[in-house]
Amino acid sequence: MLDLGVVILCKDESRHLERLLPKLNEMGAKAFVVDSISTDGSVQLARSLGAHVAVHPFVSYAQQFDWALNSLPFDAQWVMRLDADEVLTPELVAEIQERLPLLPQDVTGVNLKRRHIFLGRWIRHGGRYPLTLLRIWRKGAAQIEQRWMDEHMTLRYGRAVTFEHDFADHNLNDLTFFTNKHNRYATNEAIDVLMARYDLGGASDATMTTTNTPLQAAAKRLMKEHMYNRMPLWVGPLFYFLYRYFLRFGFLDGVEGLVYNFLQGFWYRFLVAAKVLEFDRQLRTLPSSAERLRELARLTGKRVEQLAGRAQDFVRSATAAQAGQQA
Repeated sequence: MLDLGVVILCKDESRHLERLLPKLNEMGAKAFVVDSISTDGSVQLARSLGAHVAVHPFVSYAQQFDWALNSLPFDAQWVMRLDADEVLTPELVAEIQERLPLLPQDVTGVNLKRRHIFLGRWIRHGGRYPLTLLRIWRKGAAQIEQRWMDEHMTLRYGRAVTFEHDFADHNLNDLTFFTNKHNRYATNEAIDVLMARYDLGGASDATMTTTNTPLQAAAKRLMKEHMYNRMPLWVGPLFYFLYRYFLRFGFLDGVEGLVYNFLQGFWYRFLVAAKVLEFDRQLRTLPSSAERLRELARLTGKRVEQLAGRAQDFVRSATAAQAGQQA
């Protein structure tokens, strides 16, 4: 058995769990599924495939994952984060089995390279491959950013190494699911933008550094929050699409690359900007942070006050961890 526990957040993911969990069993890892009250039999399926299953109400991905890290009965030395629609390549499985038990004690995290499969095609260009993410860490050595969107794992201490082989984001659902999901994501990302704009207690980008998270992720966050989010409404999405599709050769991925880069690189980014504009018109007239938080919660249907406090706790924890690392 591999000394590894895998955390999977779940909401109506039976078709993906049926693909993922047998592979984790073959790998020798223990799966921990946290379900957000599914109605498609995900809980029963996960239990039948040997996973430890917990059911917990969902507020945000970050809060749900944080609850999992602090509440599930992990007895493994290493913890891994996987989404239900992600898959491990056979080469990565072999690399994890071979290398993970031999890592020195000062290595507390493992970065993995993710490929994206869209409409059945591996999107290799447009700056979308590889996406390097911290996905494996020693138990207790990492925490998740308390954000509404684009939440990363960050190391509390130690250093990370990067494994050679890939895992893949390969969702089996259709374009309607894709656009509905990104509509929800756009609301979440707009919340993060406005909480930062009005200093409403959101997570700080300063908690991501090149020592606690992959360089690629830290650089992208810096550019988005200090450059992209300050551009006029239409400039950012249009520039980003042209950059990805032409300058980063997204067109080489054929018609699938065109659809993906337009939807994810232009339509989604424009939708985020439009939602920021819509919500901001209501917030800017309010005199206090407390009123803005309440109004943002009303506009979005999200419990933004609850995550705001947790975000500040994360900032304090991350800042203390960085100070400890430097010392």
